[in-house]
Formats: sequence, C-alpha cells, structure tokens
Amino acid sequence: MIQIIIGIIVGVCLGIFTGLSPGIHVNLISVLMFSVSAYLLKIVDPLILGIVIVSMAITHTFLDIIPSIFLGVPDDEEAIAALPSHRMLLQGNAFEAVQLSTIGALGGLIIAILLIPIFLIFTEHLYAFLESSIALLLILTAGFMIFNEKNKLWALIIFLISGVLGIIVFAIPVNEPLFPLFSGLFGISMLVNSIKENVKIPEQKFQDVEVKGAGKAILTSVIMGWIASFMPGIGTAQVAAISAKIVKLEENAFIILVGGLSTVNMLLSLVSLYLLEKARNGAVVVVMKLLEVEQREFFILSFSCLIAGGIATIITLKIAKLFTKFIGTINYKKLCLGVLLVIFILVAIISGWLGILILIISTFLGLLTELKQITKSQMMGCLIIPVIIYFI
Repeated sequence: MIQIIIGIIVGVCLGIFTGLSPGIHVNLISVLMFSVSAYLLKIVDPLILGIVIVSMAITHTFLDIIPSIFLGVPDDEEAIAALPSHRMLLQGNAFEAVQLSTIGALGGLIIAILLIPIFLIFTEHLYAFLESSIALLLILTAGFMIFNEKNKLWALIIFLISGVLGIIVFAIPVNEPLFPLFSGLFGISMLVNSIKENVKIPEQKFQDVEVKGAGKAILTSVIMGWIASFMPGIGTAQVAAISAKIVKLEENAFIILVGGLSTVNMLLSLVSLYLLEKARNGAVVVVMKLLEVEQREFFILSFSCLIAGGIATIITLKIAKLFTKFIGTINYKKLCLGVLLVIFILVAIISGWLGILILIISTFLGLLTELKQITKSQMMGCLIIPVIIYFI
C-alpha cells in the first residue's frame, strides 16, 4: 500500500509538470519512462510503474485546462474548449472556467468509476457493433455539424481543408504532429487576434460557479468518453466536437463536458486494455508493455486514478487561483508574444522544421475560420476525415 501511495504521488507530480507545460505530453514522458524501465524495474514492481503512469495521465487531464485558458495554448484534448474558456478569461471569469472544467473532470471520474461494472458487461458488445459502422456515423456527424452552420459553404470548405491537412500531417515523418497542428488551429490563431485587437485582461473575479446543465454534461462525457476509449482513431477532441452538435449545452456546461471527456477517456481506456487488450493512447500502450492487466491490476489502477483525480482537483484549483491573481497584472500583449515565441521554439525542438511548417499552415487556417465566422469545431475535420478514411 505504501508503494502504491508513493506511485500515485510521483504520478501526480509528473502530471502537474506535463499539464502546465505546453508541448510536453503524457505520452512523451511515458515513452521516456519505458525507455529506462529496465533500470526502474530493478527497484520497483511493474504495477507501481503502471500506477505512476496512469496517475500522471489523470492528473494531466485536470491541469491542462490552465495553459489553455490563461496562455491560449491548448493541447489536443482541450483544443475545442479553448475559445469559450478564453472568452471567459476576457470577461474576468477565468477561475470560473477552471472550476467548470474541474467539475467535469472529477464528476466524470466518479461516475465512470461507479459505472465500471456496466462498462465491463457492455464494452465488448458495443465495440463489435460500432467498429463496422464508425465511418458512416462520422460522415453523418460531419454532415450534421456543417448543416448547423449559418455559412454552410465555408463550413464545408474549412472542414475539407482541415481534413486534407490532417491526412498530410499524419502521413509525413514528424514527431508529435498534433502539437504544432492544434497549436496553430486553436492556439496561435487566437493569440494573433488578441495581439491584433490589443486585448486587455480585465480584473478577474472569484465568484460562485454556474453549474446549470452540469448533470447532463457529465453524463454525456461519461458515455461519449467510454465510446472514445475503445474506438481506434476516435479521440476526445473528435468526441467533443460531435457531442457539441448532438447534445445542446450552454457554454458553461460545454466546458464541463470537455473537462470530463479526457479524464473519463483515460480511465476507461483501462477497461479497453483489460477486456479487449487494446491500448488507445501512448500512456496505456506503455502500461500494456510493462505488465499484464488482470482483474487485480485493473482495479488497483482504477483506484489509483480515483485518488490521483481527488488530489489533482485540489492542486488545479490552487494553481488556478495563483494564475487568476497575477494574470491581470501582466501586459497581455507581451504575454501573447512571449507564448508565441515559446511555442515556436518548442515546435522547432520537438517536431523540427516540418513542425514549423505545420504550425504556420494551421495558423492561417485558424485565422480563416475566425475571419469567416465559422465555429472552430469544423477544424476537427483534421482528425475526423483521416479516421473516416481509416475505417473505409
């Protein structure tokens, strides 16, 4: 038990680091840990390493909302929430946005834990049903997303351009392709507009959070996060875009939904590993390589996720309070320019010159989307179209 607790604490610390560091993803740290696992396994049990990894991944899903809101640098899981969260920052409600995301993450985690017996019964059956029809479902969903836009022609154009960009990005040899892709589409394009409009950050407020529609948002995150956890090629970003069009949610509830999706997806990826022996993300791939997940290991890892999520909730809110107090005292234009420079350097280091090219192209597409007043969810075509092609 002491080793399990230590493993959770180490994982939480690593998750804080990855969650607050743009470009440093859980998958990267997981792979690095695996590369030195021959040495680590001489001093710790494989299960403890697995606990460190899943605790890190769960903690990351809580903390990554902070750079998304305050710095405008979303990762692939928070990208679609970047615009409403950033809007709340400009309204003085950044801390409320963090609270909403945290409510979604913790609420989704608890509900998913309680429903694990049901997921254990139905996952294999639902997987067999959806695997043969996922392409059709995504095509119908894409059509639904485009149809709901006021400017349907430009929505279609942006969706298709995003799809072509996604196909090209995944076909070329570039490390961590989603980092420059999503930084350009959802992050830098937003920062450029903030600089152009000389945005001023208002005094931030600490007030009671509005949780209307929270129950529906959390339940949706659990159900959709469950589906994303075992369907290859379907990530939380695509699911968030789909859910936003299917389930009518107010802006606050939508942030709760996105906050819950990545956390639920990570937890229930363990169900897929246990039942289907399929790993849905890099962290779980490493866990699968480190140990054989039987019933005992599955429940210990799930328990570790719950404890890590509880700790991450407290840490996320405390760190967000610090950001909230100081963000108003900073020259936001200089901050945006600084963030742009940091992203450029990180992309150059992590993804090389091809990453820089992806970053520039995706930024122009993000700016075009805002110019034509098309919802940013249409740019999820960069993931949806490659998945459709994969299944066809």
